[in-house]
Amino acid sequence: MNPDRQRAKPLTGLLHRIGGEAGIVRLVDAFYAAMDALPSARTIRAMHDVDLRSAKAVLARYLSHWIGVQACLADASATAALARRHRHFDIDFAARGAWMSCMRVALAQTCVDTTLRAELEAAFSAMAEQMRQAEPAVPRL
Repeated sequence: MNPDRQRAKPLTGLLHRIGGEAGIVRLVDAFYAAMDALPSARTIRAMHDVDLRSAKAVLARYLSHWIGVQACLADASATAALARRHRHFDIDFAARGAWMSCMRVALAQTCVDTTLRAELEAAFSAMAEQMRQAEPAVPRL
């Protein structure tokens, strides 16, 4: 048997539907391109290094696991680990919204399966909300 075939992971579920590892890389590249392009994303772009190679690699690795394992879409421990990684940033409603805007652009550009896009957008929205740490300034009555 071909040794490469033995090591290859079978593509199932969401990972298969998004296009495997290559689909994840396309999503991550489109996400960071949107972050560079959208004026509303300036604040969250400033939270990253100028060179995005490391951020792209980390996000691609995380999403490959998160999407590939499927159960992680509802796994609070995976999202909690991500929240800990971001706790030193001031992530408020505006930052969460900017992040989601970038992800929506990336999903629209890379995910032709509209059902999958809706599933991932809902999961990303829940994850983004868990990253939010700052409360909005709401007047107390």
